[in-house]
Amino acid sequence: MHAAEDDFDGGSAHRPARVSAALDRGAEIGLSPRAAYLDARSLIGCRHRLRLDATFPAVLTEVREDPGVQQRREAASAHRTRVRDELVAAAPADWVVIDPRLRAGDKAAATMAAIEARAPRIWGGLLPQEADTGRRGGAEFLLRDDDRGGYIPIIVVNHKVTDPRRPDPADFHPLTSDLFRWQPRRDKHVKLRPQPRDQQRLAHLYRMLQRHGMASPALVGGAIGLAFDRILVHDLTGVLADYDQRYADRIAVVRGELPTQPSKVPECRQCPWWVRGAGDEPSCEGQLVRMRDVSLVAPGSRADVLRVHGVQTVDELAAWTGEAPEDWQHGPFDETVVTARAWIAGAPLVRRFDQVSVRRADVEVDVDLESYQEDGAYLWGTLLDGVYRPFFTWVPLPTEDEGRSFGEFWTWLMQVRASAHAAGKTFAAYCYSRTAEDKWLYESAQRFAGMPGVPTREQVRAFVDSTEWVDMFQAVTDQFICPNGKGLKKIAPVAGFSWRDPEASGEASMGWYRRAVGYDADSDMSQRTRLLEYNEDDVRATQVLRDWMTLEAVAEVPSIADFGR
Repeated sequence: MHAAEDDFDGGSAHRPARVSAALDRGAEIGLSPRAAYLDARSLIGCRHRLRLDATFPAVLTEVREDPGVQQRREAASAHRTRVRDELVAAAPADWVVIDPRLRAGDKAAATMAAIEARAPRIWGGLLPQEADTGRRGGAEFLLRDDDRGGYIPIIVVNHKVTDPRRPDPADFHPLTSDLFRWQPRRDKHVKLRPQPRDQQRLAHLYRMLQRHGMASPALVGGAIGLAFDRILVHDLTGVLADYDQRYADRIAVVRGELPTQPSKVPECRQCPWWVRGAGDEPSCEGQLVRMRDVSLVAPGSRADVLRVHGVQTVDELAAWTGEAPEDWQHGPFDETVVTARAWIAGAPLVRRFDQVSVRRADVEVDVDLESYQEDGAYLWGTLLDGVYRPFFTWVPLPTEDEGRSFGEFWTWLMQVRASAHAAGKTFAAYCYSRTAEDKWLYESAQRFAGMPGVPTREQVRAFVDSTEWVDMFQAVTDQFICPNGKGLKKIAPVAGFSWRDPEASGEASMGWYRRAVGYDADSDMSQRTRLLEYNEDDVRATQVLRDWMTLEAVAEVPSIADFGR
């Protein structure tokens, strides 16, 4: 997963993601003879992509950055600005703010001058590039450790680093500190959200500070997350060894000292190299299909396990007999073998059971929401008796008007439910992959508590925990093996449904929303229509899929027995 939108850009925000290291690669690829540099953003993610980025930087300059990535980058920048302004305003005399308009070399010099002057707090620091190690990077916040000397790196990220929870003496309590006074202590009110990319970046910065004898002996770093309510304190003691090994590998890849091979991972969905080749290098998809690589049906770490056992291709996996590998921890292994056989046969789905069932009701409502970043949910779309009803706000998020539209949606849904019960009929509401719906039901109830029609969190919990809230994604997962993926846009076409917009996707809708509400220019009414049609197609797809599973799936989809389970 590429996280460049969350990382401090070190003065290269104008470059497309991951180009920074590539543009400094050296004379061997026709650029000015400079050392290869690597920042922390490249420590997590695909090694093969890193090599291609470094080898063919000119190709990347022609690639238009994904609108979703660009928008997350902009949201991260806005979040950092807010954090900076509030922290500096609270104690301006304690801060040295490095001018972001400076060139990289001048910015690094200003940072080192502030460090040597023992400034209590430094914002926007850039550390000197290291020609021998290849390290480059900077921290949003460098905090002087008055007790031990040196500096503690603190990063500001545009994702959650903790979740709230009720105190439990039996639980592990992470270290956190107040935002304005460094005082780490065990925090019983939150639980940790593991973020390896944050730990790797802090280890990277720690090593760079250590190079100049400026790292705090405390061996800790900090992260301020999306909530901006505390500093999560990371103990780096157990992280540095892994970081050192990972960094040595990645810098060798960038320098062309280690070969790489493509392998399908989640990152491929947004990677330009998946469908694009360069020089003698074919596209990753083309190369993997030609090789019939096992990662096509067992992506990510599953392929790594299989390769250890000599399974390199889909065909070798399909031919597997005997017990599962002892180190297999990715669900039933026999289903992985069936997935390979189905891929060879071109079957998009395989039934797990003789019969397929979906909970049905007399009154059925399909629900799908559209949200923007972490700012809120601006559209709740519903389908009842073939009629699409959207509940929305076009006031740019975040806005109190979101509470109005959410309250109207909830009131309508509960009225339909109550009317069904009063008439002695059964009721069910359906969504596809309830994670997003549940998240925004709970968060909207909390954020807009007391507004007309807005439920309490307890009312939300009672509904989503009931049998009347049905997740079609779970129904698909439970009853089908899906060689090509389980997303709605992968599954619904098997049932005969197609979206009106050929560009329909969650990522694309982010750009449509910006234009619809006028974030960057005047509001574009056509994009509002586009979003409503996209949302309507999503709820209609859920209904079509449900009807197909009830009536036709058994006859049209081969069973697991057909592939020699």
